[in-house]
Amino acid sequence: MDKMEFLNTKIDNVTMTEAIEKIRSFIKDGKYHYVVTPNVDHIIKLEYDKEFQEIYKNADLILVDGQPLMWIGKYLNRPIKEKVSGSDLFPNVCEMAAKENYSVFLLGAAEGVAALAAKNLCNRFKGLNIAGVYSPSFGFEKKEDEIEKIIEMINNLKPDILCVGVGAPKQEKFIFKYKDRLKVPVSLAIGGSIDFESGIKKRAPKWMQKSGLEGVYRFCKEPRRMFKRCFIDDMGIFKLVFKYRKQKRK
Repeated sequence: MDKMEFLNTKIDNVTMTEAIEKIRSFIKDGKYHYVVTPNVDHIIKLEYDKEFQEIYKNADLILVDGQPLMWIGKYLNRPIKEKVSGSDLFPNVCEMAAKENYSVFLLGAAEGVAALAAKNLCNRFKGLNIAGVYSPSFGFEKKEDEIEKIIEMINNLKPDILCVGVGAPKQEKFIFKYKDRLKVPVSLAIGGSIDFESGIKKRAPKWMQKSGLEGVYRFCKEPRRMFKRCFIDDMGIFKLVFKYRKQKRK
């Protein structure tokens, strides 16, 4: 699948259906793959985080997450077929797994939340096999004993799909660093999707998602946590659009 240049990375310009089909093929080929879903926050991090750049360079599937990037693609004359956010991809992958008899492991969210999400997903998609769930402790990525515990747990359960929702770029860095030890056919970095599927947090209404206002909704729900990201950090996207538009013209 050819990747398309987009600002400071490359993306797979695919629909949700095409993305699911690609993930299905990954499970069957005997290799270890991972999927990332760039949004505005990722694009800004990619400008200065060398490790994040390496992760993106080696990703097997890069799917555009967020209406603002859809608008930017149109503005730069690089139209994107469809927004494929992690929170939409996750349940679609679970639906495919239920139909194809693939097993899924959920890693992320607070204590008990992943188990609740697993229960809801199994009720929603009959036949879904959730191989296991684990809610890591805060700062787990720096705790060697907990990392070893997670790897051993996943290796013993042998899931076909690993869904990691511990926030970016932590989740992508975890997957990239331990991919060959985890030995899972497909790993997905899914952000807050486990929280959404558990029901403890609600996504923005569909009209807000389509209008590019999902970030505003999240800010209204968690103003103290989201203020800097929404109104300071993410504003850097305008500078990047100008920078790469200028480079393309040259």
